[in-house]
Amino acid sequence: MFGTVISIVVAVIAGYVILRLGFSIFRLLATPLPEPPPAGELRKVKLNFRCSTCGSEVRMTVATDEHPDPPRHCMTEMDLLRQEE
Repeated sequence: MFGTVISIVVAVIAGYVILRLGFSIFRLLATPLPEPPPAGELRKVKLNFRCSTCGSEVRMTVATDEHPDPPRHCMTEMDLLRQEE
């Protein structure tokens, strides 16, 4: 009899803990994404560029906007190789 009561109490406590943990995970998933930073602040980007003249490659990791102008090398604009998401 006493063992059954303890088992029920442990099961209720475990269920409560699992329920609270589940709700906290759902709460974390439901938070909206933050607003984009104002113009002029740096944003994370992953862009790879190559110079068409000499073949030098550059990886851009931060920029002032999401689609920045390509850098210049050998007096020409570099070509965009790939944009990683």
